[in-house]
Amino acid sequence: MGYTAQNIRNVCFVGHGGDGKTALAESMLFLTKGTDRLGKSADGTTVSDYDPEEIKRQYSISTSIIPVEYNKTKINVLDNPGYFDFAGEVMQSVRVVDSGVIVVSAKNGIGVGTEKSWKYLHDRKLPRFIYISKLDEEHADFYKTFEAMHEQFGNSLAPIVIPITEGDKTVGTVDIIHKTAYKDGAVVDIPADVQDKVDEYFYFLCEAVAETSEENMEKFFELETEAFTVDEIIAGISQGVKDLSLVPVFCGSAVTGLGTDSLMRGLVDFAPNPTEGYAQDAVNENGETVQISCAPGEAPAIFVFKTISDQYGKQSYFKVISGNISSDMTLENARTGDTEKLGHLYTVKGKKTTEVKELACGDIGMVSKLTSVKTGDTLCQPGKPLTVSPIEYPHPCHSRAIYAKVKGQEEKIASGLNRLGEEDQSFTLVNDPETKEMVLTGAGDIHLDVLCSKLKSKFGVECELKEPKVAYRETIRKSAEVRGRHKKQSGGHGQFGDVVIEFSPGETEELTFEETVVGGAVPKNFFPAVEKGLRESCEKGVLAGYPMVFVKANLKDGSYHPVDSSEMAFKTAASLAYKEGIPKAGPVILEPIGNLKVTIPSAIMGDIMGDLSKRRGSILGMTPDSDGNQVVEAEVPMAEMMSYAIDLRSMSQGRGSFTLEFVRYEEAPMTTQQEIIAAAKAAAED
Repeated sequence: MGYTAQNIRNVCFVGHGGDGKTALAESMLFLTKGTDRLGKSADGTTVSDYDPEEIKRQYSISTSIIPVEYNKTKINVLDNPGYFDFAGEVMQSVRVVDSGVIVVSAKNGIGVGTEKSWKYLHDRKLPRFIYISKLDEEHADFYKTFEAMHEQFGNSLAPIVIPITEGDKTVGTVDIIHKTAYKDGAVVDIPADVQDKVDEYFYFLCEAVAETSEENMEKFFELETEAFTVDEIIAGISQGVKDLSLVPVFCGSAVTGLGTDSLMRGLVDFAPNPTEGYAQDAVNENGETVQISCAPGEAPAIFVFKTISDQYGKQSYFKVISGNISSDMTLENARTGDTEKLGHLYTVKGKKTTEVKELACGDIGMVSKLTSVKTGDTLCQPGKPLTVSPIEYPHPCHSRAIYAKVKGQEEKIASGLNRLGEEDQSFTLVNDPETKEMVLTGAGDIHLDVLCSKLKSKFGVECELKEPKVAYRETIRKSAEVRGRHKKQSGGHGQFGDVVIEFSPGETEELTFEETVVGGAVPKNFFPAVEKGLRESCEKGVLAGYPMVFVKANLKDGSYHPVDSSEMAFKTAASLAYKEGIPKAGPVILEPIGNLKVTIPSAIMGDIMGDLSKRRGSILGMTPDSDGNQVVEAEVPMAEMMSYAIDLRSMSQGRGSFTLEFVRYEEAPMTTQQEIIAAAKAAAED
């Protein structure tokens, strides 16, 4: 059936890895007959995790769109990965949904992913729900988990569904709003041991409804728990969800289907439809920043939030943010100005696509073969450009040099990663001209491992990851004056060049070349050759072969032969002077220093400070941020930070984040210099 914006719900599932998001989506599909079997991640049979990498690893690595049709409403579920390495997928999802469900395990309680998910939704000002999962598992404890979340996230949490237990086993649920108990699919009497909880939570719901308007408040003070009808409570909860004052809490088991129906009913009753969703920033044709909301009657526009690239081309996943769109419609890419014909339109369920003729405002769909369209593009009615603000991805921080296992396949690696970059914008690939390495930077080791696996499966190229080389420098600390003399006689014209050069510390990274020759000892026409010889020599230092910087060279004297002197001879003489003079001028190795800003919980401040000390870091300062964390700023040798992304995640249990930017070069400690020189010699021998 066709759906309008009023009966569409766009909801993302977020939470800690392994807490049951995919299982919940599968349960919703199965109970609404959207699939004929209940798939399991362990068996590789879920609708959501269809990618070969997901099946192999048994966890989600990308967002899947799972439309669920319930009570004449289409619930577009965006099932997201829970592991931190794939947070970029979550960033894409929260840009197009109108609410989010945080899935948290009743057995394991609040994880770091739970905290991050709350923050993602809070930062976007999105209405949220909580689903306490896995009530069927041993040691599951709904009340312990709820109380922990209530303590951490505040008094806005309101149970809508609570479990019925017999011994240690959950056998049913109670709907607080309707005061109805369910067991084995049938309505039963509310057990006496949960009646007090039902009354307590019902009273809290009535209080929350009362706070949504002055009229409700007056009514509540007069009649208290008898103040509101069921419909009034539902309307009040819906309003509280939209204004972010209320977070409904559900519970259940995806394996048994317990509580799934209640969650779907809650999403239909309480979650905002696209026209009620969060307004976002956009730039109009006049260059003005405006706030836009889903507007069915306006000019058509779509926002592309995800791209999948395969051997058949690109598939662009989008949300209709304005008007309605139909197949074969022509829209303009606001970024490029190009017009794009949409062709066939599809709705998506995992990897399955269904062609449709039209999609309503607020709905989510897919169109293929839009070659110039990228994730984050806005396609609008021609002549009415509208650019939605770009998706902000987590800063990639874990770098590794990527090499082909078979020489000569470097081009295939670069080409494959460029293709993968069309669907994953949370990593970067840089060709380092100094170290001659391709450096791949992502969110963590799992992220990079997945990219390597996709290179093999999709593009047939095997690769390996290594620690990136550090771009050291060399310089000098004192002055030295030397003569460089090149003389060669081999019949006919010979070669003769003779220079006296003083080397001293310079003030700029580039070589500073001066000449103070008097009396024409070296003709002026040979000065450029001398300078060129020195510049080429500075590309390779005398200690470990790193570029020589901050050097001043003064051509003071020399001699020439009227017949045998040439530019080549003086260039060679200059290089001989370099090789003899630099070792006498106190050469040292410089290491790159980075400015580190690491955001961490205050509780682990001591661990972080101690770790930075081990990395030879210098603390510059500490400041609290708006989330109650501490931001530590330090300067650290970049060579000591190669594993920091993994180490910080371990120390902070995933709560920490950091940025690292190069600031300058600084002389390395002597022991470090000796290690660098020894490593360079070993590499040269290999």
